[in-house]
Amino acid sequence: QVQLVESGGGLVQAGGSLRLSCAASGRTVSNYDMGWFRQAPGKEREFVATITSGGSTNYADSVKGRFTISRDAAKHTMYLQMNSLKPEDTAVYSCNAYYGRNNYWGQGTQVTVSS
Repeated sequence: QVQLVESGGGLVQAGGSLRLSCAASGRTVSNYDMGWFRQAPGKEREFVATITSGGSTNYADSVKGRFTISRDAAKHTMYLQMNSLKPEDTAVYSCNAYYGRNNYWGQGTQVTVSS
């Protein structure tokens, strides 16, 4: 089993920045692809960004150029640097780790961007 714990969410004004962290424990995730997803009130969960075990990244068009996903294998942690935040980025952000049939989710961290 893999446990994922997110941190770093909070309240920020539009134009501000936050850095989310996703700490993995229980089993090494070095071979796992990982990603960030978000769910706003009344909306379905949506893809934000992913990073493969090899470090390749992919972003949703809505965050491209503003968000940066990264991972530190030694710390078993994934990050999401979020810059130029907009009110429409307000959501619960959850991290995900997947490898084959194994698919794990964290509990999520709230990000609120005020206008």
